[in-house]
Amino acid sequence: MTQTVRVIRLREHPEKIDSILSYVKKQWASEETTAVYEDCLTHALTTKSVLPQWYALMAGEEIIGCAGLITNDFISRMDLWPWLCAVYVDTQHRGHFLSKVLIESVEEDARRFGFENLFLATDHEGLYEKMAFHYIGDGYHPWGEHSRIYKKSLRETFKETSLHE
Repeated sequence: MTQTVRVIRLREHPEKIDSILSYVKKQWASEETTAVYEDCLTHALTTKSVLPQWYALMAGEEIIGCAGLITNDFISRMDLWPWLCAVYVDTQHRGHFLSKVLIESVEEDARRFGFENLFLATDHEGLYEKMAFHYIGDGYHPWGEHSRIYKKSLRETFKETSLHE
């Protein structure tokens, strides 16, 4: 991949709402969930809350990936938040660590908003563990399926040194 990629935040680029919404729906929405995504992304532009946040991975002016930072990802563990959600990179752009670029942008914002942990519900094994996510158990979806739940600490780790050393 020779083209420069960048992550944009929907709130910083409200003019991109239609293209980002279209992309997210194409990757994630079903007939039953289309309205959920439309409502969530649209209201993300006007809320005073730090959540939800939506991100697009751009190659030039083309959207090639997406992710979100939300309060709950259709999962039973409502005691946990925020959730990394809707992570997707177009098939032809995979293998270049672009999901890591997206996730690091989400983590940076979550840390800036004061969150100490980030959660993820997924069926994938192997990818997120490489980015310091740790499996903590299963969660259940309203439609009867379950997903693996991962947690990542966002706290910076500093080496503690003694004043007497």
